[in-house]
Amino acid sequence: MNICSFKRFCFLFILIFLIQIISTAQKNNASKIIEENALPFYINEYAKDFSDLQKVYIFPLSDEYFKRISDFQQDWLKKLHQIKFENLSVSDQVDYTLLKRNILEDVYALEQNKKNYSTIAYAIPFAEDIIKIQKARRRGNTPDAAALAATVSAITQSIPEIKNTVFEKKLATKVQQQTLVKAINDLRKGLKNVHDFYNGYNPLYSWWMKSTYPKADAALENYSSWVAKSALVLTPDKPMDNTGIIGNPIGRNEIIRQLQYQMIPYTPEELISIAEKEYAWCEAEMIKVSKQMGFGTEWKKALEKVKANHLKPGEQPAMINRLQEEAIYFIDSLHLVTIPTLARELWRMDMLSVGQMEFASYFLGGPQILIAYAHDDQDHETKEMIMRSGNYGFAHAEVFHELIPGHNLQHYMFSRYKPYRQVFNAPFSMEGWPLYWEMKLWNKGFDKTVDEKAGALFWRMTRCARIVFSLNYHLGNWTPQQCINLLIEKAGLEKFSAEAEVRRSFTGGYGPLYQLAYMIGALQLNGLYEEAVTSGKMSEKDFNDAYLREGPIPIEMLRAIILNKKIDKNFSTRWRFIKN
Repeated sequence: MNICSFKRFCFLFILIFLIQIISTAQKNNASKIIEENALPFYINEYAKDFSDLQKVYIFPLSDEYFKRISDFQQDWLKKLHQIKFENLSVSDQVDYTLLKRNILEDVYALEQNKKNYSTIAYAIPFAEDIIKIQKARRRGNTPDAAALAATVSAITQSIPEIKNTVFEKKLATKVQQQTLVKAINDLRKGLKNVHDFYNGYNPLYSWWMKSTYPKADAALENYSSWVAKSALVLTPDKPMDNTGIIGNPIGRNEIIRQLQYQMIPYTPEELISIAEKEYAWCEAEMIKVSKQMGFGTEWKKALEKVKANHLKPGEQPAMINRLQEEAIYFIDSLHLVTIPTLARELWRMDMLSVGQMEFASYFLGGPQILIAYAHDDQDHETKEMIMRSGNYGFAHAEVFHELIPGHNLQHYMFSRYKPYRQVFNAPFSMEGWPLYWEMKLWNKGFDKTVDEKAGALFWRMTRCARIVFSLNYHLGNWTPQQCINLLIEKAGLEKFSAEAEVRRSFTGGYGPLYQLAYMIGALQLNGLYEEAVTSGKMSEKDFNDAYLREGPIPIEMLRAIILNKKIDKNFSTRWRFIKN
């Protein structure tokens, strides 16, 4: 090889080597870019995949479902494990941590459902027959109509004997009874799914199933109703007292598990103690107001006078509109948070129905404020209690809680900024934020008159009482009546309102920790405010705007983003946000 050839060879070798280095670097950079920006897509992908799987595997209480969903969850955990967590931004670390948390909670829920199903599977021996029929229908298989009719007819004929078996081998708990009812109803829907698909389109199916399917459907419906209404539970749930309220106290271990999930590193006993200290402050302030009103230390008498200051039927909505405008003007004047122009326009109101007022006797909020007020279908005593509960002072402290800057502004912002985080929907964030504003506006002098101050304190006392009664109930210490009594005696609720509050807490579909979320979430935000604003790291307005732009995530995760604190890959909650 001559010198020129050798030089050309060296040049080509070096060129190829450099190209390989550049190509590898580009691939690594591309991989890094994808990894760093993948979490929002992963969150949406997991939620959408889970939702779509449930549309195919339509029997959530079945071995087929448990196996498929378990495989899906484990695949996702492996997928997350492959991400280089330490290379992620803090925001992406938050998304990773919350997605992993949600998947692990889904794993736990699936395992609990599997255990519940195993206790009632003996009562639906025909389940696999229906599932097999529906599986064939999923891909449009042409059925052997005669064989299918024979199978379905056999199911109908087997139900009387199955009833005898269930009556003899009774279910252990109310949960098992509810699980069995759901399983039967799901199987009935699955069979209907098959019938609707083939009937009228497949002549042989229609001929064989003309009378066979209606009989099977009626038998399954009858079986479900029989299970729901019959005395089949060895230890049936009974009202703990004369209120008739039947809830499901979850016990201390489950409370602690759920607190860990919600990133609250406190025991139930510590939370009750915190609530009692907050209540003591509220009561001391209420006594100050009572003395201004001429009632001395008898603050309940002062509160009774405040309750009497209510509007006539039909006039409440106009006051709601005025109170919202006053709150927005006050917040704007102090430049406390950015309120988009369209958000000011889009909020709306409606009235709660008579039935809804049995669970909420004041307001509900979100895209709109739902107003409780006396209805002509209610009896005289209830009308009076509802009107007294809707007095000016109480409404003054609650309208902005439900609207702007509270739930309505949350709804507006969370649906526009990082909407993929709505799946995390942390109650301590959602309910803590409006109470944080009640505390903030109190400190800023928004509540000026004695009625306004008493109304604001009434709500804070109620939130303290919610922690005490809900935890004591779920710890097994209190009955519903004791919970009602606490609300009447310690917070001054009307009897109707106290009963509605307890009924909503234990039978209204809210989670066991929901009533804690108001006060504890507000205290979390106050703790973070001290770290971020009082310390001088950011302005008050920037802090409030940041909350609204990060979505409904646990406050400890918001803290990591605002303070730019890296998160450990094996995160566990540890932020003690209340100073001793």
